[in-house]
Amino acid sequence: MNTEKDLTPLTPNIVRALNDKLYEKRKVAALEIEKLVREFVAQNNTVQIKYVIRTLSQEFALSQHPHSRKGGLIGLAACSIALGKDSGLYLKDLIEPVLTCFSDADSRLRYYACEALYNIVKVARGAVLPHFNVLFDGLSKLAADPDPNVKSGSELLDRLLKDIVTESNKFDLVGFIPLLRERIYSNNQYARQFIISWILVLESVPDINLLDYLPEILDGLFQILGDNSKEIRKMCEVVLGEFLKEIKKHSSSVKFAEMANILVIHCQATDDLIQLTAMCWMQEFTQLAGRVMLPYSSGVLTAVLPCLAYDDRKRSIKEVANMCNQSLMKLVTPEDDESDEPKAVAYQPTEPNPEDTLAKQERPTSGGPDGSCDSSFSSNSSVFPPASTERAPVTLHLDGIVQVLNCHLSDTGIGMMTRIAVLKWLYHLYIKTPRKMFRHTDSLFPILLQTLSDESDEVILKDLEVLAEIASSPAGQTGDPGPLDGPDLRTSHSELQMPALNRASLLHTTGTKGLECSPSTPTMNSYFYKFMINLLKRFSAEQKLLETRGVFIIRQLCLLLNAENIFHSMADILLQEEDLKFASTMVHTLNTILLTSTELFQLRNQLKDLKTLESQNLFCCLYRSWCHNPVTTVSLCFLTQNYRHAYDLIQKFGDLEVTVDFLTEVDKLVQLIECPIFTYLRLQLLDVKNNPYLIKALYGLLMLLPQSSAFQLLSHRLQCVPNPELLQSEDSLKAAPTSQRANAPSIDYTELLQHFEKVQNKHLEVRHQRSGRGDHLDRRVIF
Repeated sequence: MNTEKDLTPLTPNIVRALNDKLYEKRKVAALEIEKLVREFVAQNNTVQIKYVIRTLSQEFALSQHPHSRKGGLIGLAACSIALGKDSGLYLKDLIEPVLTCFSDADSRLRYYACEALYNIVKVARGAVLPHFNVLFDGLSKLAADPDPNVKSGSELLDRLLKDIVTESNKFDLVGFIPLLRERIYSNNQYARQFIISWILVLESVPDINLLDYLPEILDGLFQILGDNSKEIRKMCEVVLGEFLKEIKKHSSSVKFAEMANILVIHCQATDDLIQLTAMCWMQEFTQLAGRVMLPYSSGVLTAVLPCLAYDDRKRSIKEVANMCNQSLMKLVTPEDDESDEPKAVAYQPTEPNPEDTLAKQERPTSGGPDGSCDSSFSSNSSVFPPASTERAPVTLHLDGIVQVLNCHLSDTGIGMMTRIAVLKWLYHLYIKTPRKMFRHTDSLFPILLQTLSDESDEVILKDLEVLAEIASSPAGQTGDPGPLDGPDLRTSHSELQMPALNRASLLHTTGTKGLECSPSTPTMNSYFYKFMINLLKRFSAEQKLLETRGVFIIRQLCLLLNAENIFHSMADILLQEEDLKFASTMVHTLNTILLTSTELFQLRNQLKDLKTLESQNLFCCLYRSWCHNPVTTVSLCFLTQNYRHAYDLIQKFGDLEVTVDFLTEVDKLVQLIECPIFTYLRLQLLDVKNNPYLIKALYGLLMLLPQSSAFQLLSHRLQCVPNPELLQSEDSLKAAPTSQRANAPSIDYTELLQHFEKVQNKHLEVRHQRSGRGDHLDRRVIF
């Protein structure tokens, strides 16, 4: 600059010294400026003071010459020192040129700028707070400065500014939050460290309530938590921990709803620390906010459910996720099923529909095993709803929840514990909100049936509990719940259509209620009979499922539902079964369950005596389907003590095609007779006089068997019969009293026998047709 230029009141000597390259000469000039300004202060000459500051700023600090800029900086600091407590009147003019030098290419000049600003702030103290944002902005840039001296100088200035903020009660938090929200997304480590340190300081000041503005910075904090620096991650953990403590203390004023979606996003982070921390927050939110979290349930479930399948490497996340899941489940109560009118909560701010905010997250492809539940989020996406003091409704968004549950259950790659949790949720929702849930049953029903093929017994058990609740809930007792395929499932789940049954025989005798129900299931709803139909269809389509899990599934259903209804309805359906081989296999499976399972004890007792009209009707219903398998039909007669009819059936066996499978079933029946279930039958052998047809039926089985181990077993049993009267003539047998019950007059045994012959003829025709096609797989005939 031109050193000869008149800059009065600055003397030529002061001007030359300020432009000198030596620091000592510039320092002498600064002392002269301080003396000069003190005189103006004493004279209250504000015009001259402003002129000096403007001159130092424009002619020196903003000069193109580096030494002049250095002189201007030290001169401005000298002015501030001379002004003392009055420096607050001139702070804008003092600070702005110094901050401009923060961006200078010369690191020494940036250091001198830090030194000058430190002196200005030290003198002004609390008076600088109106200019805090520009100071913070400048310091945030220097925090990442590559020069260690500059960084050290900025740290000194930073500590001074923090002390001033801490001891003051005039900090403008409202004005500062927008700047903090902007800078918190910096990716620079030093800038992040600077931001975190300031948040920690502001949080520690009693007069500053940063909790009110937490929704605006929470997302950025979780971003910083994923920093590569362990020190920064630790600092961020501390900050988040302090905020969580404050939330617990002042939960009534916390804006939970405005932060729910932010947590949902970070609960799905790939970084373990972020995910664990966010999950801990979510757990606390569900505990503290209660039903305020209900509108965000679908998002929470999207984040939480996959975590339940984590292994021991992520045990902590898994445990917290499980607690969060349980807490959320408890929030759903029967009042959510009362009406579609939402319940108001006093302190919840007005929220946008969380389903819209989480659109990417909540709209995966669903309805099939290939549906994906993955969702991606932009870390800087707008998830901050506008705050409001108005009351807003708390609504359980069941559509979104069911969509998420359906999606996870359809995903074949999801873990077992997640599938179990999904099924528990469905069961819970059917218990708490049955009327609303039955609107979704048509879309859920196919995937629930498909889940019966799961590899895990526990998953299948939970699945059966849900299906049993659907089949027995009063909420499902509708005139016609509609087709079960749904608009998007009609082609992929065609098995849900009702078979071509005689509708007249399926109408409920008391009216049109339960139009598609079996007459044998008056206590079940309209989904029960459909469930039985589709269960048998799955067994028919998946032979492996029937072989490996069929008994388990049916036994569990007998515990969950009415065993009589299950057997009666399945017998009704099998009576119409066109696949005779499957019908025979299924009847054999049902018969084995009936005769051996502890769950069927009461049903066996009911059939054993046939004392009531209901038990007689049940016997006739079972008998007609049991005719698909001759040996099981005989075993049913043994169970019901219809010994004469059993003998008549065995007499018909001579007309049947005796195969290896047939003889194997006779062998199994003999083994079964030796089991505890038929103890009463064996004891009746002592009474030869009253049970001649029992003995003759057993001899009939003996004659059917080749001389195998089963033959020897039954032969030895019959040798123990004490009375030789079993060899008496046919005439004497007719005269002897029998145990053929007289208390079952409604059973037409002649008609039953004719039905047996008719069914066996159909089986024979089918086998002959297969033989004609060269299919010899089922024709292992004994010659």
